[in-house]
Amino acid sequence: MAYSVSTHGDDDTFSQVLDMGEEESFHAPADANLALFQSTTPPPAMFSTKNIPKPPPLPCITNYQRLQASTRKPSISSSSRLVPKETVETWDKLFKQGNGADTYVEVDNKSYFLAHSFILAAASPVMPQLLYGTRDKKGIAHLKFLGVPYEAVYMFIRFLYSSCYEEEEMNKFVLPLLVLSHCYSVPSLKRVCVEVLDQGWINKENVIDVLQLARSCDATRICFVCVSMVIKDFKSISSTEGWKVMTRTDPMLEQELLEAVVEVDARKQERRRKLEEKRMYLELYEAMEALVHIYREGCGTIGPRHKALKGRQNMCKFSACKGVEGALRHFLGCKSRASCPHCKRMWQLIQLHSSLCDRFDSCEVPLCRNFKEQMKKISKREVSKWRLLAENVITAKNSLRPFSSRPSAFNIRVTEM
Repeated sequence: MAYSVSTHGDDDTFSQVLDMGEEESFHAPADANLALFQSTTPPPAMFSTKNIPKPPPLPCITNYQRLQASTRKPSISSSSRLVPKETVETWDKLFKQGNGADTYVEVDNKSYFLAHSFILAAASPVMPQLLYGTRDKKGIAHLKFLGVPYEAVYMFIRFLYSSCYEEEEMNKFVLPLLVLSHCYSVPSLKRVCVEVLDQGWINKENVIDVLQLARSCDATRICFVCVSMVIKDFKSISSTEGWKVMTRTDPMLEQELLEAVVEVDARKQERRRKLEEKRMYLELYEAMEALVHIYREGCGTIGPRHKALKGRQNMCKFSACKGVEGALRHFLGCKSRASCPHCKRMWQLIQLHSSLCDRFDSCEVPLCRNFKEQMKKISKREVSKWRLLAENVITAKNSLRPFSSRPSAFNIRVTEM
C-alpha cells in the first residue's frame, strides 16, 4: 500500500499514526500554495537486493596448509583416533565369534548371545556394577535386557565392540538404541541416533512419541526438532493418535506445547505489525523527500519560480513525486482548503517535515518556519506525539541506509519542539 491520500477516500497513513484533535490541529491559510499529495506509484521496496553485496567466499585449505598438516607431528590425542579398518574388523570379528566370552546377554524371548565382560565394562561406565552383581558360581555374568527387541540389543553390544552398524537396521531400531545409549551412557551411539532422527526420520504421525522419548533421554536437539515441527504443523499433528494419547498420559507436555504455539503465533503477529509500521514510516519519509525535492529543485510542471521547468520527460527518482504534483493541483482547485480532509493531511505532512527539518531560516518548503513557531504553542502531549512520530520515521530510514544508494533529499534530525 503506497502512502497516498485519495480524493475519494478517508483512510490514510496519518489516520493510522495519530488522530489530531480539532482544537489543536492546523488549518490552511487561504493564500497558501500547498495541497494534498496523491501517490499513484508503487511503494519502494524495503530491501533492495540489487545493492546487497555478495558474501565473501568460504575459507578453503591451500596447498601450503595441507603441506603443513602433513608435516606437523601428530599429538597423542589426534593419533589415538586414527583407527585402521583392520582393527575395526578385528573387534567386530571378536564380537561375532565370541571366543573367550564370559557373559550371557539375554533378552525377553529367552534368546541370548555371548559377550566379553571386560569390553562391556570398558565401553560403558554403567556396565561394571551390573556385571559384578550377576555372576554365578562359575564366574559367568548374565546381562538381561527386558522390553527391548533382540536385534536392537545385538546392535547395541556390537557397537560397544567396534562402533559398527548397518544403516538399514539403525533406521529400524533407532528409538530403542537411543534409549540404550542413554541408559548405559554411550555418547557416541547417542550421537549416531540423534543424527539419524534428524535426517527426516520424524514425521507428523510419530513426532509426539519421539518428543516424549527424547525428553526422557535428554536429546535436546531432537526435542527442538519435534517442538518446531509441532508449531509448524499444529493443526494436523493435534489430530493424530499420538497427540490424543499424550493428552491423557502427559497433560503437562500438552500445556507446554500449546503455550509454545501461542507464543510463536504472537511473535509472528508482532513481527508483521512492526513491518507494517516500518513500511508506513518509510512511505512518510518518501513523501517528505518528494515534497522537499519539488520546492528545492522542481520536477515536472511544478517547482520554484526562479527555475525553468522542462516538463516530465524522464522518470523521477522520487517515487512519491508524481503524487505530490497531483496533490498540489488538487489544492489549487479546492474551494474549502481549511476544512478539506485531504488538505488537512497535507498540513500534517508539512508539520512532520518541520519536526525533522534543521534548516530554520533557509528551508524552501513553505510554512516550515511557521509550523516550528506553532509547535511552541500546542500542548506537551501533542508535541510528544509529533516527536515520537518523527523519531520512528528516522529509525525506519536509518534501518535501510546500508541498502539505499540514493542520498537523502534533506538533512534530518528531530528538532527541539
